[in-house]
Amino acid sequence: MRYRVLIQMLCLAGFAHSVYADEIIFKNGDRLTGKIDHVLEGKLVFKSDVIGEVSIDISKIQTFSTDDPVSVHLKDDNVLLQKIVSSDPGKFAIEGAGTVKAQEFELTTISSINPPPKAEPKWTGNISAGFTSTHGNTKTDNISASANLSKRTEKDRTKLSADYAKARQKDPDTGEKNTTEDWWRSKAKYDYFFTKKVYGYLDGRYEKDAIAELDRRVIVGSGGGYQWIESEDMNFSTEAGFASLYEKFGDQTDSNSEISVQAGYNFDKRLMKNVKFIHELTYYPSIEQFSDYLLTSTVEVRANFTETMFTNFKVIFDYDATPAIGKSATDVKYLWGIGYNF
Repeated sequence: MRYRVLIQMLCLAGFAHSVYADEIIFKNGDRLTGKIDHVLEGKLVFKSDVIGEVSIDISKIQTFSTDDPVSVHLKDDNVLLQKIVSSDPGKFAIEGAGTVKAQEFELTTISSINPPPKAEPKWTGNISAGFTSTHGNTKTDNISASANLSKRTEKDRTKLSADYAKARQKDPDTGEKNTTEDWWRSKAKYDYFFTKKVYGYLDGRYEKDAIAELDRRVIVGSGGGYQWIESEDMNFSTEAGFASLYEKFGDQTDSNSEISVQAGYNFDKRLMKNVKFIHELTYYPSIEQFSDYLLTSTVEVRANFTETMFTNFKVIFDYDATPAIGKSATDVKYLWGIGYNF
């Protein structure tokens, strides 16, 4: 008699377990019971004793319910921490209390459910370098290097970068080595996000170019930006503000210091699985005279041949409407290298 009662109790417990479980109702009328693990990027991961763990597209679900409270993150940044009850097709509802009616939501408003903890923000970046040497009728040595470092948190973004190149060519008549290229630049930028799209920024640049007689160029700017797109495959933002621009040329005793408008954009897109295109442009017209301006732009194509190693080709274009005396207003620099991601 005791064994019979025990068996009955186990059966009831098993039945209760099957009743009190999360349930998915599909658009075709099928039902699946088990446990919702999480929802991320439009996929619901569901664990069932019958079929194991499966990933289900949210678009195939009519409605669902949960046995326990879950953390539902909506696209409007609201978070619900309650039990879910089935609702009309294409909707779900949070359980009401007492006489309070359950509140309904569209399934399309779900951003995630029980999302995994966010990874701790860390610095990432890359370095690349290139070297060319020729011997024979001409003797040249060329070296270039680039480095990028960045960190993105929920509220801010920091970017640091530097580029350098130097080239020498031996005069076949005199045997002397003449410098044909000798420049470097560094940039730092800090963005603070007031919302997911709107941010304020502070940035600075320092440049030198011996061939262009640019002893130094210092730019410090601030303003606001809008992040139109931010994803692993594509990023695009536009910015506008003001900058203080200082230039000192080696062949001139006077320096140039002015306040200018600062406007530009940053764009990158993954063209293929291992190929990325990067383009940024900034325009600095003087407030006193708009015809006096500096335009700087960088275009880069980066192709990974392993998870950490890549090759890249970069073009840096600068146009200074008031260059050093006797120097060209346009400077175009080409860099090719092999790099390492970290």
